[in-house]
Amino acid sequence: MSKYEAVVVLSVKNGDEATQSLVAKFKALVEANGTLESVDEWGKRKLAYEIDDEAEGYYVLFNFESEPAFPAEFERIANITDGVLRSLVVKQ
Repeated sequence: MSKYEAVVVLSVKNGDEATQSLVAKFKALVEANGTLESVDEWGKRKLAYEIDDEAEGYYVLFNFESEPAFPAEFERIANITDGVLRSLVVKQ
């Protein structure tokens, strides 16, 4: 098992309730496939450039430990989930 960190930038145009449900969804996904060490919600931040005509995004950092195949699955699910502007998973 290896340690990873994932940063997900969520859309804020759907409201706080939708944002929190997406955070809970990814938290449950990590817990089902590995060991979730921490979730650090950075909150609403201004983006360096607009993504899908949005100037702000909600940043969330997940630190977790999992098998090497899971980060690719995490990225795949993040890329097809509505409300996710960007995501990145890196090995620590």
